[in-house]
Amino acid sequence: MPFTFSEQHITEYYHNGYTVFQSILPSSLVQDLRRVTDLAREIIREENGPQVQRLQPVGKYADRLDMHPFQDYEELPELMDACQRVLSPMHQLEGKARMGILFEPADRPWCTVWHRDITAKTNHVDPEEFAVLTRDATFFTQVNCALYTDISTWYVPASDGRPDTEAEVQASGLQPDTDSLNPEEAEYENLTYCRAMPGALQLVLEPGDFALYRPNAWHIGNFAPTVNAPHSTTASGSRKLVPGTNNGLRGESKPAN
Repeated sequence: MPFTFSEQHITEYYHNGYTVFQSILPSSLVQDLRRVTDLAREIIREENGPQVQRLQPVGKYADRLDMHPFQDYEELPELMDACQRVLSPMHQLEGKARMGILFEPADRPWCTVWHRDITAKTNHVDPEEFAVLTRDATFFTQVNCALYTDISTWYVPASDGRPDTEAEVQASGLQPDTDSLNPEEAEYENLTYCRAMPGALQLVLEPGDFALYRPNAWHIGNFAPTVNAPHSTTASGSRKLVPGTNNGLRGESKPAN
């Protein structure tokens, strides 16, 4: 079913801190992006090994990758219109100079720690200014655009713009040490860690889905190798386009009053 924008997308974003534009990328563009990111995966694994997380920025590899699919993605009218209707007409997608591609690991599962990308304790952040900006839902924005089924992102709805709870801080500190575990044990422990965060839900993105979310909310990435399919991505892994900064959509926005 073709993507249709609705007021629900606006409500979801400003209430929960995220919304998903389902099937907003046409299948032809998904196909083009899969083709070029297959090559990107080969390039970055050759440079940095089988567990490498991402290739970024995409523009750095303009001499080795076809940039046209990325340009088509950046300029997709339906996508830009949806983002601007949720945020503001001043917002634009980050371009190839900062865009990245996330890949599934080749050998072993791994996950990040539960975190907020920006807090009052982040280096070079003015706590007083941050207290104002963090309440502005158009200031801190990030995107994930899935090229295959992606279940790697977990998120705590409505946790943006508010202090941490004691239970959240406790849960975030429970990240397991999986170095001595076999892959199946490591995958289990990482999943248990994701599920331990109060109120967390797993974002399920299908090919062509686009998630717009606030990265100063609690979130995590949990990644596992694809099973018996080293050159494709299943629900256990991920392949998605991400922005290059914590402002996944760039543009001007007014701080909240």
